[in-house]
Amino acid sequence: MARIAVLGAGAWGTAIACALSSRLEVALWARDRAQAEQISASRKNDRYLPGIALPAAVQVTSRLEQAVSKTRLVLAATPVAGLRELLEGLPAAQPFVWLCKGFEEGSGSLPHQIAEQTLGKSARCGAVSGPSFAQEVARGLPCALTLASRDAAFAREAAGLLHGGRLRVYYSTDLVGVEIGGAVKNVMAIAAGISDGLGLGHNARAALITRGLAEIARLGTALGGAPETFMGLAGAGDLILTATGDLSRNRRVGLELARGRALREILEGLGHVAEGVRSAKEVSRLAAARGVEMPVTDAVNAVLEERLTPAAAVDLLLSRDAKMER
Repeated sequence: MARIAVLGAGAWGTAIACALSSRLEVALWARDRAQAEQISASRKNDRYLPGIALPAAVQVTSRLEQAVSKTRLVLAATPVAGLRELLEGLPAAQPFVWLCKGFEEGSGSLPHQIAEQTLGKSARCGAVSGPSFAQEVARGLPCALTLASRDAAFAREAAGLLHGGRLRVYYSTDLVGVEIGGAVKNVMAIAAGISDGLGLGHNARAALITRGLAEIARLGTALGGAPETFMGLAGAGDLILTATGDLSRNRRVGLELARGRALREILEGLGHVAEGVRSAKEVSRLAAARGVEMPVTDAVNAVLEERLTPAAAVDLLLSRDAKMER
């Protein structure tokens, strides 16, 4: 049986470890020793994935070298903010994929750029993205994902390793497109949450998701992504799920902003990372540098930075001049 390592015992890391353990030998690494010991003893990750029993086949450890030893593939399941530090501790030749979506705060780097900067351009690596709530994956419900790498052979090989059971894994060579889809959809989910929180109705939500997808595709293609990627799992699929599903943390942020709660208070109560909050500013900066118009993203930023109330941001979007749809 092939052995893999999942680095990061948050909700998504724990969920993917559960899902893969029926077919693969899985080591789940937790940075905090006490957390690793608690999960190993109770066979539950009550902090990040309550109510889910960890299969006996999942080995839990806080020793990184033990987790990655003799593995076919490493899955980096930390937030983007922790990816650089994690990769700096990995062997350069270790094949790996990352599960995080977003931009590194400050540098504005996408995960593949962080990987290149830390391990070099020759590293065999890629991204896993698509519509996937951790709770559902951990419960064994069906899920389809995309694994993207600039190395076509690696993408096909790694997707084949992870594919099976209730996980359907497609492969792609459009790494930039897949990463942009996964990062920007979180910003759009905040916008959808604001719309729902203000009670604007299903029509408004559908329009917002559609125009949000147009923004994702405009930025993605400007950065070299393939247009068809944004119609697939890592684009439209992930956006629809995150903008409408009740398990979406980014949508929840938007809902609470619409109710008048302060952003700091919302994030403190969330208990998890909402990547859209971190990514929104980087998306706007990147779009401005490329001359890409992204009014929904700009409106979300204005709300997050308290330059506009949620209601005023909606009014600003609705007051835009009529124009050709594209």
